[in-house]
Amino acid sequence: MQFRQQALAKLQSPEELDLPVRFARPQGWLVMSVTVVVMAAASVWAVTGSVASTVSAPAILTHGQGSYILQSPVAGQVTQVIAKEGTQLPANSPVLKVRTPDGDTVVRTVAAGRLTALAATIGQIISTGANVAAVEKVAHTSDPMYATVYVPAENAAAIPENAAVDLTVSSVPTQEYGVLRGHVKSVDRSAQSAQQIAAFLGDSQLGEQFTKDGRPVAVLVRLDKSKGTKSGYRWSSAEGPPFTLTSMTVASGSIRLADQRPVDWLLP
Repeated sequence: MQFRQQALAKLQSPEELDLPVRFARPQGWLVMSVTVVVMAAASVWAVTGSVASTVSAPAILTHGQGSYILQSPVAGQVTQVIAKEGTQLPANSPVLKVRTPDGDTVVRTVAAGRLTALAATIGQIISTGANVAAVEKVAHTSDPMYATVYVPAENAAAIPENAAVDLTVSSVPTQEYGVLRGHVKSVDRSAQSAQQIAAFLGDSQLGEQFTKDGRPVAVLVRLDKSKGTKSGYRWSSAEGPPFTLTSMTVASGSIRLADQRPVDWLLP
């Protein structure tokens, strides 16, 4: 009977207009305010902010003009190896001697450079056009070093001019000496085959290694110089490694791409 009297009283006065109505608790207003502020800040950042991205790819330290493969102009037996690996040779320098039915022939360098590899040994029988040596085209040992980064072709267009590059050199402990600094000098807009890379580096194995995931684009990187390091180049650490760098050293390059606004990701 008590509940029935309360129900009748409710029907007689359905609205309690004299009582205040609470639409939300104070905690709810606080959460709503924070949400609005965060959304507004995110919208401003999406339009005015920027996000940096990088592309990583294999690299190698070389001198700017690359290398060439020296081939024997004759067939015969190698009787003498005249030059030594690592030596700096002028153009037309003797490298080895080959005995043929018509007499001895001296195989000479085509252009000045450093002899980086010898593929012929005394007593070896070689054919005409056989690869006998690799020569890096550098006039002086003091010529500046560069890095060539072989970037996937789909990322080449996004690389800006003078982009910053960090190079992890295989012969340098990264945790102790950090990474080598550099900037993009040029980007070759055409993808390269294994044969083209091998011709530039003078090493067919590197040509196959750098093209195993497809034909890449060569990015030439100018190394930042520093008078305060043993290597003569700038590192992320203060002094860098206590030794000089040698060409044909394998590395890994991380190139900073052009910054993007987050709002661009949402636009078609």
